[in-house]
Amino acid sequence: MAIVVNMPRLSDTMEEGTVAAWLKNVGDKVEEGDILAEIETDKATMEFESFNEGTLLHIGVAEGDTAPVDVLLAIIGEEGEDISGLLNGSAAPAEVKEETAVQTEAVSEVPAASSEAAEIPEGVEVITMPRLSDTMEEGTVAAWLKKVGDTVEEGDILAEIETDKATMEFESFYSGTLLYIGIQEGESSPVDEVLAVIGPAGTDVDAVLNGSTTSTATSAPSEEKKTEKAVEAKTEAPVANVSANDGQRIFASPLAKKMAKDKGVNLADVKGSGDHGRIVKKDIENYQPAAQTAPPVAATQEVSTSNALAASPIINLPVGQEGSEEVKNSQMRKVIAKRLSESKFTAPHYYLNIEVDMSNAIASRKKINDLPETKVSFNDMVVKACAMALKKHPQVNTTWGDAAMIYNQHVHIGVAVAVPDGLMVPVLKFADQMTLTQIGASVKDLAGKARNKKIAPAEMEGSTFTVSNLGMFGITDFTSIINQPNSAILSVGAIVEKPVVRNGEIVVGNTMKVTLACDHRTVDGATGAQFLLTLRAYLENPVTMLA
Repeated sequence: MAIVVNMPRLSDTMEEGTVAAWLKNVGDKVEEGDILAEIETDKATMEFESFNEGTLLHIGVAEGDTAPVDVLLAIIGEEGEDISGLLNGSAAPAEVKEETAVQTEAVSEVPAASSEAAEIPEGVEVITMPRLSDTMEEGTVAAWLKKVGDTVEEGDILAEIETDKATMEFESFYSGTLLYIGIQEGESSPVDEVLAVIGPAGTDVDAVLNGSTTSTATSAPSEEKKTEKAVEAKTEAPVANVSANDGQRIFASPLAKKMAKDKGVNLADVKGSGDHGRIVKKDIENYQPAAQTAPPVAATQEVSTSNALAASPIINLPVGQEGSEEVKNSQMRKVIAKRLSESKFTAPHYYLNIEVDMSNAIASRKKINDLPETKVSFNDMVVKACAMALKKHPQVNTTWGDAAMIYNQHVHIGVAVAVPDGLMVPVLKFADQMTLTQIGASVKDLAGKARNKKIAPAEMEGSTFTVSNLGMFGITDFTSIINQPNSAILSVGAIVEKPVVRNGEIVVGNTMKVTLACDHRTVDGATGAQFLLTLRAYLENPVTMLA
């Protein structure tokens, strides 16, 4: 009997999964323990093995596509087994045939429909808007690299899709003819909406999209013409990123297109240095527009105006052209806006700041780093000091709940890491039990994984407190928005050399400002102040953190 395999929940925060690759094809034999597919979760790509054996009869989520947890992923059963009932969620095939026959008798003008009318014809693939990131809810088609009627080979780039993280090239996992484009360039659509249809030339696209059989001679061509006209209309735009003025297609990387758009550069004017003339990042960086001749100033003026100007003092006024550009919000910006707004507007923030004398910390760090194979940063010292201070002030290590406040007995510190497309927060578990060198090595490892998008879901979860450091950028002090469900976040500034008063004398000192953002529902002002005093004591006397 056929077994339905649903999209698994591979992490406790996973809501959808993206099939990165299928390691089995329809018709292949599957043994228990075989790897069926590689599935991208909300934080990592994992191998998903089969717990059943039989023949892979159906693949419900194509490579590159995304589906919610528990949605049909595949069907495994006996070779040749009828699975139409599982696919359609309807009656048995015999009943479907009977119903179709009745409809055919009632409407003689409609061509006879087959028993497989509701099924997608063999060789035809409906491609939906993929979920290319864990927070992506909709995608924008930045450019189509194929048009309706083009032949598509497996591995060809179909389109460039802007997600909430970046603009990514979306390649085809199928070969055939591009029969239908569902989302035009510049348009946005929710995940799982029909993006395109690929299959044999002449396929009835309406039957595929609507789940019913109609005349191929009338429907499919009209749909193709409609789509082709839409594509042609876009290629006629005066500033085009995918085609030149002569109608020839321009090939450019997603990053190059984004840079060109930001700089107002017409890609048709840029010569590509990549393979087959493809425009890459450096081509945009090195592009120099041709010198333009300023429009001639009118040679004649009204006599009265000339006399008036001659009698007036000459004023050199600025000359320029006003302009603005409306840029659609990326999915990433939308998610950032949503989550930070929720935190800022639901948690009553207040801020406490303090200045720390880092002279002893500088000396201690130098001695520690003089040891062989040892490397500790000031941020590592701050993380260690926070972990120890949280143990002394457990109310800062809490989570607000409507019915009760949760006191976390463990200390898991999130460390904000800047990545090319935004911000990620890897978590150091049980940071209070780690040495400075362990913290340094762990932060380096997790930050590298975050930047390469190889970090596991478990390494991003469970923080009870967060540290954000912008000191390396020269920022002396700033405030952060609390990373919920934490009750506080520490903002760390740069160490600054400046005059300080020590023992009644003005001397050269090294100070660092830190700001604690607190949720007033859980952390009172006095509690936050006491936490900062303890934190400063540890940082100004690092030897106490080694005890």
